[in-house]
Amino acid sequence: MTVPAKTLAQSRQTIESYEDYAVRYDEIVGHIPHPNDQAALERAAAIAGPGGHVLEIGSGPGRDADFLEGLGVKVRRTDATRRFLELQAARGKAGDLLDVITGELGGPYDAVVALAVLIHVPRGQIDEVLGKIAHSLRPGGAFVVSMREGDGETGGRYHTVDWRSDAFAARMEAAGMEVVSHSFRIGRKERGWNTFLAVKPQPRTLPAASSAP
Repeated sequence: MTVPAKTLAQSRQTIESYEDYAVRYDEIVGHIPHPNDQAALERAAAIAGPGGHVLEIGSGPGRDADFLEGLGVKVRRTDATRRFLELQAARGKAGDLLDVITGELGGPYDAVVALAVLIHVPRGQIDEVLGKIAHSLRPGGAFVVSMREGDGETGGRYHTVDWRSDAFAARMEAAGMEVVSHSFRIGRKERGWNTFLAVKPQPRTLPAASSAP
């Protein structure tokens, strides 16, 4: 699918801004996931199983990947910002350069994680991105995502999009995933955040045909 030029320009601007801000971002966010995110990550790791393969979209400094690996899964760390990958490499963690809007995700994975990153996907592109994520999951695989609550959209250095929880849940359902849990918290600058755990349903099996005459 061709990505609109405006979307590409917004995405590039956001990525370039994070190149300059990565170190400061690392200092601000800390290195332990929020309890709401921890609970969803723990459930996703349980679904993935010991040694399960997890794709993390937008790893940033890597705190969530560290937490997941502590739960016994293998994490493919990715980010569209080179500086974040450099920060992780400096402490021995390898990652791949990946833009979720334009890149191929690979898979199938046992779980996909995208915390505080899909807020940068333009509203008109979210269905395409969620479709790619659903396609990259194995049947029964888990998806953990956090989104900022609201209706607005911001431009400037960082393009961000807010979603009401019910509206975003509907987009995940439309992409072929079932939402199994949702939590809400107030984050930095008194902004609300929703954390979702969704799963890709197992294919339905048809009952065996009767052999009776």
